[in-house]
Amino acid sequence: MSNMKERCTWCGTDPLYMEYHDTEWGVPVRDDQALFEFLVLEGAQAGLSWITILRKREGYRALFDNFDAARVARYTDKKLDRILLDPRIVRNKLKVYGARKNARAFLAVQESHGSFANYIWAFVDGHPIQNHWKSPGEVPATTAVSDALSKDMKQRGFTFVGSTIMYAHMQATGMVNDHTTDCFRHKACKKLAKG
Repeated sequence: MSNMKERCTWCGTDPLYMEYHDTEWGVPVRDDQALFEFLVLEGAQAGLSWITILRKREGYRALFDNFDAARVARYTDKKLDRILLDPRIVRNKLKVYGARKNARAFLAVQESHGSFANYIWAFVDGHPIQNHWKSPGEVPATTAVSDALSKDMKQRGFTFVGSTIMYAHMQATGMVNDHTTDCFRHKACKKLAKG
């Protein structure tokens, strides 16, 4: 991984952030377990920086059964309270309990749509939206699609799924390509969308 490549400015020079930017952000994700992971992590990020969450990602994987939604859905209050004591995650009761609530809503969506991927990707007609932003200032925090997705998910019982969080989720999981056009990943992610 070269530091000389042009990247989106938000990832700065932190090696963990650059690795995430270079290998994950904007890559289309259609695996339900990975989508659930991003749902939990994006919810945990609310009010915090994404690098804080990336640094705690392994803790989340360990404490939330590698984001197995069926297992998380069965967590007892006692188990969630134990998780809240662990410094490897963001110890916010609403967010930790929200992971269980979201796991249950997630399973209901899988039941009704065959998979969570089928459900969420339908909001972009199954294909990543290709944007061509020249500067970070052009990238929106929300869109009409994230508004609609957020509204629908709230109606289905999800929590921590506001439009800004869901737009970040769409960016992270490649539903939208928001790499700026000078970033070396812009073309790469555009090619992945066709594949």
